[in-house]
Amino acid sequence: MTSLDKPTEDTVADDARTVTEAALFEAFGGVRGMVETVLPGLLFVTIFTINKDLHWSAIAALAVSVVLVVVRLAMKDTVKHAFSGVFGVAFGVVFAMMTGNAKDFYLPGMLYTLGLALAYIITALAGVPLIGLILGPVFKENLSWRTRNPGRKKAYTKASWAWGLILLAKCAVLFPLYWWADTTQLGWVLVALKIPPFLLAVWLTWVFLAKAPAPIDVFAEMEAAEKAEREAAVRPGE
Repeated sequence: MTSLDKPTEDTVADDARTVTEAALFEAFGGVRGMVETVLPGLLFVTIFTINKDLHWSAIAALAVSVVLVVVRLAMKDTVKHAFSGVFGVAFGVVFAMMTGNAKDFYLPGMLYTLGLALAYIITALAGVPLIGLILGPVFKENLSWRTRNPGRKKAYTKASWAWGLILLAKCAVLFPLYWWADTTQLGWVLVALKIPPFLLAVWLTWVFLAKAPAPIDVFAEMEAAEKAEREAAVRPGE
């Protein structure tokens, strides 16, 4: 490798890292998505810690979730993360109201986390890692990594294992607390564990993908094929 080649390779690597960072930011919502994930639960446990009132705590959590969606709609921004937050909070509110146990506000989210952890691990074992299914469309590669890009499939498999094990570790902390701790203790621990495990999983995903081969842009391939067909159709004798 010559001194002239190295800057070019470094530039390509930097571009790949930039694209990976942008894709992860888009897929997982970035800072705003994290705020929308944490705020309803934080509001619930704060109000419940102060007055021990399940109804007001639940109403406040649900109300702030709806406000976040309205703000997204008003700004004509993507609402998938805010909507998922509303549904999660709504399930928690309904479940807690039905049982009368404030701790049950957190149970649907905990069960979702456990199910998601198992999904990451099972799909990794099956050779169709979930993180690849999530990020494939974001990278415009769809499922091309499964058969045409083994290096990226390996990276997606590692990332899915990372997500699965990190979420399982989170569940190993939360479920015993659900049985043994009170509502405020469980709530504050859950709020504290919202962001750090997520950031660790995202960082590991970035590490694995930054070292993987570049994605195959299947959309660009399809556009090129369609253009070639159109050009061939207008050529005389073809």
